[in-house]
Amino acid sequence: MRRILIFCLIVISAILIFQIQAVVSEEQKEPVPLAPLEFETKTAEVSKDDFYKEIELFTDALTLIRSDYAEETKYKDLIYGALKGMLRSLDPYSQFLDPDAYKEVKVETEGEFGGLGIEIAIKDGLLTVITPIDDTPAYQAGLKADDRIVKIEGEITRDITLMEAVRKLRGKPGTEVTVTVMREGAEKLLDFTITRDIIKIKSIRRAKLFEENIGYIRLSEFQERSPQDMEKELRNLEKTGMDSLILDLRNNPGGLLDSAVKVAEKFIPPGKVIVSTRGRKAEQGMVFKSRARGKHRTYPLIVLISKGSASGSEIVAGAIQDYKRGILLGTKTFGKGSVQTVIPLVDGSALRLTTSKYFTPSGRCIHEKGIEPDVEVEFQEREFKEISPEESVFEKVKKEDKEIQEKEVKTTLRDFMQVQGFYDNQLVRAVDLLKGLKLYKERGELLQSPL
Repeated sequence: MRRILIFCLIVISAILIFQIQAVVSEEQKEPVPLAPLEFETKTAEVSKDDFYKEIELFTDALTLIRSDYAEETKYKDLIYGALKGMLRSLDPYSQFLDPDAYKEVKVETEGEFGGLGIEIAIKDGLLTVITPIDDTPAYQAGLKADDRIVKIEGEITRDITLMEAVRKLRGKPGTEVTVTVMREGAEKLLDFTITRDIIKIKSIRRAKLFEENIGYIRLSEFQERSPQDMEKELRNLEKTGMDSLILDLRNNPGGLLDSAVKVAEKFIPPGKVIVSTRGRKAEQGMVFKSRARGKHRTYPLIVLISKGSASGSEIVAGAIQDYKRGILLGTKTFGKGSVQTVIPLVDGSALRLTTSKYFTPSGRCIHEKGIEPDVEVEFQEREFKEISPEESVFEKVKKEDKEIQEKEVKTTLRDFMQVQGFYDNQLVRAVDLLKGLKLYKERGELLQSPL
């Protein structure tokens, strides 16, 4: 019996290895070879005898569980449990997906679903909110980036996997779920009861022109149409007179890698590296460069970042910073810089496996390190009426004229904050910084002009 088990496990292992090696990235079919990650430049050679010993250990445990456990067990359940533990031991993002979980992943990428509108990850062993997405139930309820979800419907989330958390948080639109969070600075745990809804994310949330021709674009996520929508808004603002830009990537959880690259290349010359990936093997190394797909902008640029900026946002911010193309303002980003590949298995299950990590053009690893801002400014949450004594004006704008002002491209920073309903100290600092840069440039040109 044991020999049969060992033989079956060896066959399964061989199939898994073959499938993993056969996966080719859809984003770039001809990767540019890079050096593998330093700590794995030499692949450990494991003898067949050692491999058989480890498999034998596993089959011994499997046989003992089947024969001596208090309740009857099935091989499939035990193997699935072992695979879940195996993947979980690697890192917070690698997972074994049983057939039902794999179907959930397909729903996530191919259709609509009832959810809360948050991006989550396992950070320091805790289920953590990367960011609540703009204008979603989670955002409106008051969840914040870096909140630690310690309970879902009263059940403790310790040792929960990402897929298990997703299953618990999702549900039919209109139904409620209660989450308990631990928030930095809060004296006690906070409960939020949130109504699920169909999550439809609009990539570009705001595009405005402030005083002194300073443009502002709020990009909430990198979707398939984000580069085209970004180009449209940039041209519209440029026609209106924009000569400098604030790109707001705060609480942007990422999205499609290709879209992030295409957004970055709007501000970086053609032929420059935007991001690279590296894994254990040289063939997993890929380089993504900017292409001459459209107009290359050279005007002053400030990129707003926060601890809720992750993945694609960090790729854009890292490239802008490395080439000194603009100034990063805000707080350190999340540090989600690993690439997961979903590998289907023969029975309808799949592996979601971390295969490589992102590196900025200068070679900095993004994963678990994040991107530091050039100008650090903590966000200070205050309602606009706390700053402005004209509370009656604030109420009028918010209740009667908000929709009209949202459609207008030209506005003042003050009016914009009135419509948003809060004083944005980071945005104010960015506008002041661009005004200072313009003044410095104008004075410099004046001093250099002949008398």
